[in-house]
Amino acid sequence: MAWRGSTTIQDRIFAALVYSIPLYYSYNTFSGSVLQFIPKILVTLIEIFLIPLNFIYSSLPLADLILFFVLFLAVVRNERIAHFIRFNTMQALLLYMALILLSMGFRILGLGIIASFLYPIIFIIALAVCLYSIIQSAQGSYPDIPGISQAVYSQVP
Repeated sequence: MAWRGSTTIQDRIFAALVYSIPLYYSYNTFSGSVLQFIPKILVTLIEIFLIPLNFIYSSLPLADLILFFVLFLAVVRNERIAHFIRFNTMQALLLYMALILLSMGFRILGLGIIASFLYPIIFIIALAVCLYSIIQSAQGSYPDIPGISQAVYSQVP
């Protein structure tokens, strides 16, 4: 069983990369018109960071479902993988699920006019949380997101 300890560069890179999944979903679903207010360099960096996921999602049917189950079953539930990677993977998956649920909730409730005001806010929050998590993971620290991190700690032994 892999317990908490020092993290390698590879662990940090993989832990940071998994946050591209919720970032990709929020970028495609919630960004809309808010991109014109974000500095162009940041938008370009986000788009470059998301190129591999864009390729996977465009070339593989049901890529989001396949990617979710592969990460959950092969990474999060695999106790031979470092706790740091499993923690960050589970946290990224929970962020992703929260964004999906928000999106579905707006569609089901038919809150189109309200959604047009809330989508940019949701995108900015998701962007901030993902960037924070990526930076923390790259530094070898566990990103602490209120509410979500507690759920992750209970799921990842």
